[in-house]
Amino acid sequence: MKKSRFTDEQIIGFLKQAEAGMPVKELCRSGGFSDATFYKWRAKYGGMEASDASKLRDLESENAKLKRLLAEAHLDIHALKSVFGVKPLAPQARREAIRKMIELFDLSERRACRLVGLSRDSYRHEPEASAQTKALCGRIVEIAHQRRRFGYRRVHDLLRPEFPGVNHKRVYRLYRNANLAVRKRKKAKRPMHERVPLQLATSVNQVWSMDFVSDSLSNGRRLKYLTVADDFSHECVDITVDYGISGQYVTRLLDQAALFRGYPQVVRTDNGPEFTSRAFLAWAQSHGIRHILIQPGRPMQNGYIESFNGKFRDEHLNEHWFQNLQQARAAVASWRQDYNEIRPHSSLGRIPPAQFAQQHRLAASSDAVSSTIKID
Repeated sequence: MKKSRFTDEQIIGFLKQAEAGMPVKELCRSGGFSDATFYKWRAKYGGMEASDASKLRDLESENAKLKRLLAEAHLDIHALKSVFGVKPLAPQARREAIRKMIELFDLSERRACRLVGLSRDSYRHEPEASAQTKALCGRIVEIAHQRRRFGYRRVHDLLRPEFPGVNHKRVYRLYRNANLAVRKRKKAKRPMHERVPLQLATSVNQVWSMDFVSDSLSNGRRLKYLTVADDFSHECVDITVDYGISGQYVTRLLDQAALFRGYPQVVRTDNGPEFTSRAFLAWAQSHGIRHILIQPGRPMQNGYIESFNGKFRDEHLNEHWFQNLQQARAAVASWRQDYNEIRPHSSLGRIPPAQFAQQHRLAASSDAVSSTIKID
């Protein structure tokens, strides 16, 4: 806006002369301004004194200052909403927000730091990770790439022996920063059916569940896996792979497993021909083992082995493509050892099944010794 060459007091003086009787044209000619300017002045300053002009000038200055402050406040609000919706607490996010505000809205560094709530020293000097943090982050990435279906909790379970002082929250933060989150799978919606609850096992070797899993070699020849799991300890008793497995073959495998573990009290299977054959039924009867057959078409009644087979498919079968039977057997033996001795199980207190079974055996033996001492 063009500034007038007359002060407010001079303008009011001209208006006073016109009120005193001086003709407007003569006043305009002597003062050097136009008639339109005179009438504009009279509309603005008509009836005012010199003291009132000073107050008006101060009021206009205050209004201009308030407008400038309001514009700056609106700019601050717009800048904050543009860089993030909800104000983050992490310093890394605040530093990124400050950079965006400086680049997009041409704000000063001091003003942007004040809006975000971070000191200028913290903005300029980002913290450097310690040697332990770098080593921990490297191990997290290494484990996540080896076990692609493991979330941060199971990664933390594997890291506890190597990093005993690190809690799960720190592992989660580094896990998220490395973009290692596993995408959740959508569960298929199935119609509701009447479900038969599983009888919970209370000791090792009380119930063994078993089932078959199919696969194929690279040349297309079919493979058959027999999986056997302990319902109580969730240990993998045995996994056998071959081109074909008959009922008599199953009994030989179970006898071999019993040499080291003993025979179970109960076995739970589906209605496959291998488990309903004369050889298998005679084997169960000769060893005094109760044989539980699930109802046809109800795999949920054998839920423990179904859950185990799901892990076996995801972590082993879907990750390998075998060329011969020997290669498949070697890979299965390695995976079984890892599952029993290294891989933590959430329902067992986040420890491996073999460790849980050993603790249970020690506790059972100590209880037996205590009861014997009391009887004596």
